[in-house]
Amino acid sequence: MPPHHDLSPNRSLRAAALDALCVQDPSEKVASTHQLWSTWRDMGADDAHRWDADAQLTPSAHHTVPGRPAQPMLVPPAQVAQRTPHTPEGFAALMHAIAHIEFNAINLALDAIWRFGGMPLDYYRQWLQVAHEEATHFGLLRDLLADLGHRYGDFPAHDGLWEMCVKTQHDPTARMALVPRTLEARGLDATPLIQQRLRQVQAPALRERVARASAILDIILRDEIGHVAVGNRWYAWLCAQQGLSPVPHYRHLARLHAAPRLRGPFNLDARRSAGFSEIELAELGKP
Repeated sequence: MPPHHDLSPNRSLRAAALDALCVQDPSEKVASTHQLWSTWRDMGADDAHRWDADAQLTPSAHHTVPGRPAQPMLVPPAQVAQRTPHTPEGFAALMHAIAHIEFNAINLALDAIWRFGGMPLDYYRQWLQVAHEEATHFGLLRDLLADLGHRYGDFPAHDGLWEMCVKTQHDPTARMALVPRTLEARGLDATPLIQQRLRQVQAPALRERVARASAILDIILRDEIGHVAVGNRWYAWLCAQQGLSPVPHYRHLARLHAAPRLRGPFNLDARRSAGFSEIELAELGKP
């Protein structure tokens, strides 16, 4: 039974975010996320009562968290083949891998909204903005894949992003530390490297689509700086509320939840723009 998308005045925005999270069809999830964002934006300054921020929500029996299609097949990261952009199939596989990240990022943002009650209203507002932008990214990549003769689900993928969501589902401080500030921040480092690889593609048949992909990656990198900044803001806030020192507590959380060790090269300018301190940047790559 699919989730019921009730955006009536009696339905909280957080509950509606849970509904959108549980949508299985990717295009319907994108549409549900944009609809939720539009509903919120239409409220203007009168949104405070619609978040039900202090409620502790529980998925109902018909919810599947997260909702996702039967494909792509999920495999261990080591089993995901390397993708070369120099052939039509390899280029499509690379675009699919990025689309998979963006699809998961929609789920991560929606999950951050419904799961953690008792946060300031700006927390929920910012994560809904993130969900809306991630849905836009996915839509751009979905359309590019269609132009290449493919759809989301055509290539295997791994589940690393959501697995960290599960590990941190009971601790918003760990969630902010290890999802936006760690896994998603890796995109700040990886995106320029992918664009560099795309500039080396010489196949005439791919030229226009490669240029289109690079422009989409420009949008993603611009927006992801803001998304990581949201994670940084709320990680710092949560640490301050608990009297925790952010840098040593991050080390503790990374060890506790077996976060992947970060490897360079690092996009230090983008990381600075996203709010990482010089002390945090100096920690990058340390064991």
